[in-house]
Amino acid sequence: MVGVSGVVRWAAAAVGVALVVAAAGYAVAAAAGDAEAPASGPGEVTVQLDVEHSLFAPDELRVVEGTRVRFVVVNGDPINHELIVGPPDVHARHATGNEAEHPSIPGEVSVGPNGVAVTTFRFDETGTFEFACHLPGHYEHGMHGVVEVVPADGRPGA
Repeated sequence: MVGVSGVVRWAAAAVGVALVVAAAGYAVAAAAGDAEAPASGPGEVTVQLDVEHSLFAPDELRVVEGTRVRFVVVNGDPINHELIVGPPDVHARHATGNEAEHPSIPGEVSVGPNGVAVTTFRFDETGTFEFACHLPGHYEHGMHGVVEVVPADGRPGA
């Protein structure tokens, strides 16, 4: 029979071991998070962008130059949103948010409340491209992200 002090010592040791294991797990996860994510592509890839509380998740993507991305926008909000992808001139044209709806053309699509919409965009040049919702107040709220396009050999700036 184990006395109360033995149970307390055993429980304290178990908690200590659990804390060490948890700390090691967090260290491994943090180290993995520091590494650059591999780029998707080349070819055709599908990326799901979830919208919750007028924010995109994920808000950062990496693809290989020449990749055609099929964006599936899943709107979990009870309001309209849009996805606009492209270079700065595309975003400048949409910054006023005057278009209430977009037909699904490459890099542009509207998505209704709790809806799903799809658009595609081919990233033929290396660099950083923005995706955003330009409906009034959405961009300012933080509803935008970036796609980093890396050379086909996968090295940034190569």
